Amino acid sequence: MNASFLPYGRQHIDDEDVAAVVAVLRSDMLTTGPAVSDFEAALSDHAGGADSVVCANGTAALHMAALAAGLGPGDFAVVPAITFLATANAVRLAGAEVMFADVDPTTGLMMPAHVEAALSRSRSGRVKAVFPVHLAGQTADPAGFVRLADQHGFMLIEDACHALGTRYLDARHVVGSCDHSAMTCFSFHPVKSIAMGEGGAVTTRDPSLAQSLRRLRSHGMVHAKADFENRDMAFGPDGQANPWYYEMPAVGLNYRASDIQCALGTSQLTKLPRFLERRRQLVRKYDELFAVLQPVVRPLSRTDCVPGWHLYVVRIDFDAIGMDRGTFMRKLRQQGIGSQVHYIPVSQQPYYRNRYGNIALPGAEEYYRSCLSLPLYPSMNDDDVSRVVAAISAIVR
Repeated sequence: MNASFLPYGRQHIDDEDVAAVVAVLRSDMLTTGPAVSDFEAALSDHAGGADSVVCANGTAALHMAALAAGLGPGDFAVVPAITFLATANAVRLAGAEVMFADVDPTTGLMMPAHVEAALSRSRSGRVKAVFPVHLAGQTADPAGFVRLADQHGFMLIEDACHALGTRYLDARHVVGSCDHSAMTCFSFHPVKSIAMGEGGAVTTRDPSLAQSLRRLRSHGMVHAKADFENRDMAFGPDGQANPWYYEMPAVGLNYRASDIQCALGTSQLTKLPRFLERRRQLVRKYDELFAVLQPVVRPLSRTDCVPGWHLYVVRIDFDAIGMDRGTFMRKLRQQGIGSQVHYIPVSQQPYYRNRYGNIALPGAEEYYRSCLSLPLYPSMNDDDVSRVVAAISAIVR
């Protein structure tokens, strides 16, 4: 890749990160070793003491959470139309049905009112879970979702794959603490706030959910003698558990993360405050420079939180500038600037449209028509932001 090219996101790896990975490569354990528990402890500390279960990626985290929540045939889960495919797919992989909700067109976020509107469309089945998605790093209304969950009896599972480090309610709560949810799911893909290559995690304050998550990520196996059902096979004549023995009381998956990934993740997590502060500085710079292009180019509306920004998204009135989004993105790329669309409404994907029909979600459609994600990552400098804004200004004008 050309050194001057600015992708919409990328990892920042330094010598400390490399050394952490090399140390694991020179150790005896490349997987299921101490680096895994070290990362979980560090993430738990970040999440205010919530139990942390690391896994292969953010999709695995969502799938594990759906299974741990008991989602299955006959159940429904509410998912915003604006999210990555994985949020909805996790529900379907668990055997449950997806109920798509609309979003605020100025933030892309599903709000409690959108969930209520989705619930009013339900004619059959039981809504067992709701998946609020913290798009770009912003939260919607955590306390409002809790009130709604208490009223309707569903479980809240946060998709926080964009929101590591986000704080809310006067910064008294951190996303991942599960102060306003049963579980929170994270992704550590290279474009996210910290990188593990691939990696994810689920946090929870419920010990039974944590136990289920740990079983699910490793084939459903149990090794504790108190959990054994086949007593004759499990124990020897002396009454001791046979050292090779394990059982599988329920089907699980191989969603483990390796020590290599976790060593990188632990090293990256120490830099998270610096990464987040730099992202916030870049966002403020973007906001300042884009002020003169409003209302044709507008940043996302802000919610009442302190975002751990993953994406910098603008909403562009492509009709007003007489140019379609594809042409606009190609013109940016010609100037060495990458961009992306987050996201195509999942409800419009052929699989879901064929399954549920064409659902009218005007907020999601309006958001999708105008959104564009611009470069945002910690190693960018202020001149990079100026370059992006200047390029967009030239195209718009």
